[in-house]
Amino acid sequence: MNLWNTILDIVFPKNCVACGKSGIDLCATCLSGCPPPERENAKWIFSLYDYRHKSIKKALWLLKYKNKKKLAGIFAEALYGRILEELSDLVVMENFNNAILIPIPLSKKRYRERGYNQAELLCEELIKINNLRCLSADVAMRGGVDIKSENNILIKPEDTKHQAHIENRLERLRNIVGSFAIKKESVDKIKNKNIILIDDITTTGATLNEAKKILKQSGARKVIAFTVAH
Repeated sequence: MNLWNTILDIVFPKNCVACGKSGIDLCATCLSGCPPPERENAKWIFSLYDYRHKSIKKALWLLKYKNKKKLAGIFAEALYGRILEELSDLVVMENFNNAILIPIPLSKKRYRERGYNQAELLCEELIKINNLRCLSADVAMRGGVDIKSENNILIKPEDTKHQAHIENRLERLRNIVGSFAIKKESVDKIKNKNIILIDDITTTGATLNEAKKILKQSGARKVIAFTVAH
């Protein structure tokens, strides 16, 4: 696998989408310079970057549609820090323990077309980071939290029109209503559990709101969400 990755890197060299630096799809310097969202989110939704920023928009497009899966690891590093920051208060103030990471799902049709779900990739990378933190012998690197990831609890039985293709807010809301479900055999897994929804982008929040509604109706205790951009 390492040899194959080396060959791919030679044939399709990686360059930072912002500054062009070789060897990485988005360098730490450029990522740290990307602005936070200017638009307000719901209080339970936390987003890192402004989607309108050119570098963020391009990087997320590459992750979502062009198989640039390594960008998931880069964004997960940034997301992980924000998750730790928010959980430090929530664990104490609202008993937000033993959280389950749940990616916003794709329909089977959309998954077949794309071959992967970028939200699932983000969850996988977040768990890898957390496991390394929990097992680290370096005191400075310790500090993982008790989280796990579940990909097959929240599902999207039917395909819907891309939210990004709908400009009207009301139409976005109508488009997503009823589009998610919880697998019957998974209801007990989320009952009275704290949930962290993960997605790449939120715009109006309609998708996350619908997912939260279904999870709460199925017995979830508290639901919050993190996205790369808004």
